[in-house]
Amino acid sequence: MNIGILLAHPWFGTWAAAVAAVVIALIVHRLGGLVLMRLTRPAPVLHAIVRKARAPSSVVLPLLALQTVWQAAPDELRWIDSVRHLNGLLMIAATTWLVVRIISGFAQGVMDRHPVDVADNMGARRIHTQTRVLSRIAMTLATVMGAAMLLMTFPGARQVGASLLASAGVVGLIAGFAAKPVFSNMIAGLQLALTQPIRLDDVLIVEGEWGRVEEITGTYVVMRLWDERRLIVPLQYFIEKPFQNWTRSSAQIMGSVFFHVDYGMPLAPLREELERVVHAAPEWDQRFFNLVVTDATERTMQLRVLCTAASSGLAWDLRCRIREALIDFMQREFPQHLPRLRIERDAEAQQAAVATAPNAG
Repeated sequence: MNIGILLAHPWFGTWAAAVAAVVIALIVHRLGGLVLMRLTRPAPVLHAIVRKARAPSSVVLPLLALQTVWQAAPDELRWIDSVRHLNGLLMIAATTWLVVRIISGFAQGVMDRHPVDVADNMGARRIHTQTRVLSRIAMTLATVMGAAMLLMTFPGARQVGASLLASAGVVGLIAGFAAKPVFSNMIAGLQLALTQPIRLDDVLIVEGEWGRVEEITGTYVVMRLWDERRLIVPLQYFIEKPFQNWTRSSAQIMGSVFFHVDYGMPLAPLREELERVVHAAPEWDQRFFNLVVTDATERTMQLRVLCTAASSGLAWDLRCRIREALIDFMQREFPQHLPRLRIERDAEAQQAAVATAPNAG
C-alpha cells in the first residue's frame, strides 16, 4: 500500500527522472574525464585545464541534468518554481567555479611549459608574470559576473539595482569613489602585465628597501626583502612612482667598493692584490674589474674598486670579499698609510701638553 501511495505521488516520476539523470551525468563525467585526461596528455596546457576542471565539472553536469528534468516537469507540481530557482542558483555558482578553474588550469599549463628553474629564465619570468596577472584579473571578472548573475535571478535585487541607477546622483558618486581603488589596481595590473616594468623574481629597490618580487596578485606585489621580511606594495605604486629594477634586462650587475687612504699609499701593490683576490673569488663573472682614484681631499684620497658579478646577491658577496681582503692587506703591508687623523690629533694634543707643562711650573 505504501508503494502504491509512493507511485501515485505527483513528484514520483520527476524524482525518479532526477535520480536517473544524476547517475547518468556522473557516469558521463567519469568516463569523459578519463578519456580527456588520456587524449590531452601530449598537450600540457589542455591537460592542465582538464585536470583543474574535473572537480567543478562533477557538480556542473549533474546540476545541468537536474535543470533539464525540472524544466520538463509539469508546472502544476508544488514548489517546482522554487526548485528550478534553487537549481539555477547552484548552476550559476558551479559554472562560475568551473570558469575560474579553467582559467587557473590554462595559466598553470602555460607556466609549466616555461619553467623558471633554469640558468637563463628571463623569458620564463616574463611569461609567468603576464600569465599570473592576467589570469587573476580574468578570474576576478568571472567571479564578479557570476555574482551579478546570481543577484539578477532575484526580482527584488533587480528592482534595487534599477532604483539605484534611477537615483544616480550622490549614490553613483559614492559608488564611483568606492570602486576607484579596485579599478585603478586592475588597470595597473593590466599595464604591468603588458609593459612588464617588473617580473617575478626581479630585484627591486622600493622605498629604500632591497628585495625580490615574490608574488604579484591582482591588487598588490609581495617583495621578499634581504632579511626575510615582506614588503607589500600596491600595483598602482609601480605605475605612478619611480623605483629601481636591477634585473630589468639582465641579472648581471656591477658592484663598487670605496676606500679612503693616505696620499702615501702606493697603488701598484693594491692593484696586484685586487687582481689576486678577484681571480680567486668564485663570485666574479670574469667580465671586468679595476681600481682607480675617484676623489682627493686635503687629507686623504678616495679609491674605488669596480667588479662585476652574475647577480646582485653574488655582487654583494664579492664586494664584501674585496673590502675585507684589501683592508687586511693594507693593515699588514701598509699600516702607516691608513687614515689616522684622529690618532694624530690626539698625539699632537699630548705633545702640546708636555711642552707647556714646564712653563706652567
